[in-house]
Amino acid sequence: MEKLKAGVALCGSYCTFKSAVDTFERLCGVYDVTPIMSERSAATDTRFGDAADFRARLTAASGKEIVDTVVKAEPIGPKRLLDVLIIMPCTGNTVAKLANGVTDSAVTMAAKAHLRNQRPVVLAVATNDALSANAENIGKLLARKNIFFVPFYQDDPLGKPCSLASDLALVEDTVAAAMEGRQLQPVLADRRKYNM
Repeated sequence: MEKLKAGVALCGSYCTFKSAVDTFERLCGVYDVTPIMSERSAATDTRFGDAADFRARLTAASGKEIVDTVVKAEPIGPKRLLDVLIIMPCTGNTVAKLANGVTDSAVTMAAKAHLRNQRPVVLAVATNDALSANAENIGKLLARKNIFFVPFYQDDPLGKPCSLASDLALVEDTVAAAMEGRQLQPVLADRRKYNM
């Protein structure tokens, strides 16, 4: 059976990069993965790791060049290169751009190009302002056709009460549901499962 063609896009939630890249490597065993990175995430070294190291892991796991510019991302639509696009981690910045039609990075262009074909985009949010500045944008995207969310939870309800993170163990289940046109439920993950 031919593998699903999945774009997996990383945005700059650097504190979640280790778990996102670990998940990316797992997904390469399940799907035919095309790596995508926002320009900033592809070039920024942080206390959580060096950009070159993350890039090397993505290319080694997928065997493909990283799509890291708007120009490289644009053909995703007209050439119908993907069956599904997974944005993981999806930052608050990217959530806001997707909700309001802003296309100014490799990741947002990949989403715009892919959505023109009425194909699913799966978002794994990781943002400290999900229940404050970005709550309205998440609400918009929850109601939008062909946008699906990996179930999410408050990752630190006392220390960061407005923060949400997605359960990356549920990416494959979310993709399977999205390919059938449905949102995996419950979208609000049970936080008791995460020992909080």
